[in-house]
Amino acid sequence: MPQPDHISALPVPPIESLDDDIKAVYQKCVEKLGLVPNVLRALSSNQAKLRNFMQTYNELMLGPSNLSKLEREMIAVVVSSANRCYYCLVAHGQAVRRLSGDPELGEMLVLNYRVAKLDRRQRAMLDFAWKLTVTPHLVEEPDRAALRDAGLGADEIFDLADVIAFFNLSNRMAFALDMMPNREYHRLDR
Repeated sequence: MPQPDHISALPVPPIESLDDDIKAVYQKCVEKLGLVPNVLRALSSNQAKLRNFMQTYNELMLGPSNLSKLEREMIAVVVSSANRCYYCLVAHGQAVRRLSGDPELGEMLVLNYRVAKLDRRQRAMLDFAWKLTVTPHLVEEPDRAALRDAGLGADEIFDLADVIAFFNLSNRMAFALDMMPNREYHRLDR
């Protein structure tokens, strides 16, 4: 049974109505990914906010960090798993498959990251991501100490918290707008 056909429950502006800089981003996405991610299409009804979203996403997920791109995608998947965010599980699960070269890892992280054979650092990060997402009011100094014990420095802990917070926000937008992922993600990197 296929997923619903819509991109968002709210109207999505036609591409030709968008500002030139947004059209240029869409074209770059098509050249690089072969598609325009539906999250961009869904958020395009407010182009100023879309620009802010893209800038934040690019800084957090692609910018300089001592967290690898794979680790950041793993965090996105675990946060989205805790929140049960269909859009982000599909889109970022595919990114984990691509970056790791391991389709099983992507599936494990989507369903239950604890079954994956992760190194100590990754396990500590994902445990923190889960706790900060599910029970943020219970995060205390021992949780940060566990991250330090696993080898994370202050800058990595900051970046970890930043990615977790961003995906909690993104998941809620995806739910609020009933965003559907691009169907292509389901088939990629299997």
